[in-house]
Amino acid sequence: MTASALWCMAPDRVEIRPGQIGEGVLVNTLFSGISRGTERLVAAGRVPVSEHARMRGPGMEGDFPFPVKYGYCSVGHVTEGNLAGRAVFALFPHQDKYRLPETALTPLPDNLPPARAVLAANMETALTILWDSGAGAGDRIAVIGAGVVGALVATLAAGLPGAEVTLVDINPDRAALAAALELDFALPDAAPQDCDIVIHTSASEAGLTLALSLAGQEATVVEASWHGDTPVSVPLGGAFHSRRLRLVSSQVGHVPASRLPRWTYGRRLAKALDLLCDPRLDALISGETDFPDLPAAYAGILAAPGTLCHRIRY
Repeated sequence: MTASALWCMAPDRVEIRPGQIGEGVLVNTLFSGISRGTERLVAAGRVPVSEHARMRGPGMEGDFPFPVKYGYCSVGHVTEGNLAGRAVFALFPHQDKYRLPETALTPLPDNLPPARAVLAANMETALTILWDSGAGAGDRIAVIGAGVVGALVATLAAGLPGAEVTLVDINPDRAALAAALELDFALPDAAPQDCDIVIHTSASEAGLTLALSLAGQEATVVEASWHGDTPVSVPLGGAFHSRRLRLVSSQVGHVPASRLPRWTYGRRLAKALDLLCDPRLDALISGETDFPDLPAAYAGILAAPGTLCHRIRY
C-alpha cells in the first residue's frame, strides 16, 4: 500500500511525494491542520542543528533541514482493529493514509467534530502553558500574541474564577477573534499593567519585551514562543530584577513536573480533545485547502498574517 504525503524539499518549496505507510491499524485521513508557527520555521529550513533530534515527530521521514515530511495535527477514520469505525487524532504529518499502533491513536469525544479536532495539538500546548504559568483564580492575565496557541491559552485562562484575561496583539483585526471567543482585547499601548501572569506567544522580540513590561511585582512571565534559530534580545535591565520577575519557558514535549506523578501524555491529549468541545473554537480555523492543491498554496498560507489554523481536507 502506498500513501501520498507533503514533503518540504527546499526553502519554501513543497511537493506531494510517496510517504511510508507505517505499521499498525489503517487510518484514512479526514483532515490535518497546519501549525503555522512551527511549520513556517521547518519550511524555511530554520530548525537549529541542536534541535534536529528533539524535533523529530511520529511518522516523520527525512532529516532536517531537507527533504523532510513534517506535521503533527492529523484526524482520520480507523478501518481496522478495536477502533474500527472511530474518528481519531494522531500526531502525524500531512499524509492521506497511514498505519499506527492503536496506542498512538486517541478517539475523539462523541460531541467533537473531526473538522475541529485538528486543533488538538495546539490545545495540548495551551493546557501545558497554563499549567506552567501557575495562573489561579482572580489573577490579572495578559496573553501576548493572538495566534492559535495564544487564543487557546486565553480561552482556558478565562475559565478561571474571577480571572481578568486580556488577549493582546498588534493586529487590530484580531479584536474580532477575541470577540468570537468572548475575550477582552487590547493593542499593545492599551494592554493591562501590573499583571500577575503574562504569557508570550507572538514569537517576536518586541512581544517578549512587552510581556516583561506588563508584569507586576514578583509576577511570572511565560515564554511560550519557539524562535527557531533566531537570536532574541531580552531586556533584563531596568526594573527586571527590582520587580523580581520570574521568566519561565514552556514546551509541550514534556508534562510539567508538578503534574507528572498523575498525568500521562495520553491523559493530557484526551483532556485537550475534551476542551475542544466548544463551538466557539471554530473561529480559529481561518481557511481550508484540499490536499492535492496544498503544494501550490502552502507558502502563501504560511506567509499570510491572517492565517490561524489552516485545515487540509482529504
